[in-house]
Amino acid sequence: MLIETRNLSVRIGKTPILSDITMSIQRGEIVTIIGPNGSGKSTLMRTLIGALLPCQGEILRSPGLRIGYVPQRLHIDETLPLTVRRFLQLPRRRSREELQAVVSSAGAQQLLDHQLLALSGGQLQRVLLARALLDKPDLLLLDEPTQGLDRRGTSAFYHQIASIRQQYDCAVILVSHDLRVVMRRSERVICLNGHICCEGKPDTVGTSTAFRSLFGQDEDDDTLALYQHREHDRRHSMPEAV
Repeated sequence: MLIETRNLSVRIGKTPILSDITMSIQRGEIVTIIGPNGSGKSTLMRTLIGALLPCQGEILRSPGLRIGYVPQRLHIDETLPLTVRRFLQLPRRRSREELQAVVSSAGAQQLLDHQLLALSGGQLQRVLLARALLDKPDLLLLDEPTQGLDRRGTSAFYHQIASIRQQYDCAVILVSHDLRVVMRRSERVICLNGHICCEGKPDTVGTSTAFRSLFGQDEDDDTLALYQHREHDRRHSMPEAV
């Protein structure tokens, strides 16, 4: 066991976001977290890395656990000239060998001397992934890493993650809004809506009553369309705080 939560509850201000979250992550597995707008997906990720403190329950981490984290978005000062190479060396310098290793693993070999602000969305995601790999994580957390990528880019990114999992012998937890990809690529799915509604192998979760009540009927295209519509509405209203 790399990390485990027991009866975890989280509030932001006086608002309850997560309740009674009990889950464990084993080395080598890929777990995808899904859920509608406001379900607490990002809050859970931020709690796992220690950015938020639970109001109840506990988080157990294996001794010396190394966590790599790829956030949903990165705010960059547009007046600050910053190359990818320099970005990867903040807050401390890294050797050429270390940089080459992580950009190669993340598929960002050609980007080291590019300006960070000039990168496309897909390129930036790979750079953030490279940064998350610098300390050779046991656990890699990715919050909607394929946001803004087309289907081909999403597929390539998932292939990259599978390769990284094997190379680093790490576990991967990722938040995703693309149900079709989740159901084809994940080994375990956790369906979240303030609490864990259901979890298990994708085919088991996809036929559960809890899943259908959140995302629609079992027709794959209809389910995917419904979920993407909700995600589209969220992104054009306000940033997901939870």
